[in-house]
Amino acid sequence: MIRPGLTAAGDRVRLPVGEQLLAPLVDALAIAYTEDPETVGQLLAGHAVSVLALDYAACSDDVPEHVRAMRAAEADGSREALLDSLPAEVQQDPLLLPDDAITLATRLTRLASHIRLHPRKARRA
Repeated sequence: MIRPGLTAAGDRVRLPVGEQLLAPLVDALAIAYTEDPETVGQLLAGHAVSVLALDYAACSDDVPEHVRAMRAAEADGSREALLDSLPAEVQQDPLLLPDDAITLATRLTRLASHIRLHPRKARRA
């Protein structure tokens, strides 16, 4: 279950999904690498090239928009190839049962209304 909370400043609601999603993803990637280091290494290297090309295209003023779009598509494709090598359970979005979804929505509403009701307190924190 995702447990929302307030940021240290108290001015935003924090959803700590990264901890639940990233740790299993990194673990699965490490296991996939130990099982087939050559293939996963090539996929990682290829993805790095795509990401760096996208970064350059996004930051450069002289790169046409269609080239930026192509670089983004290449990075998406190499990321998908990496994710396809991981177990299915770390590739999916978290799914909530109806009661868990209602609980999460209630907690989010309570935290957000606390910020709205106490805006000065939230800014001082």
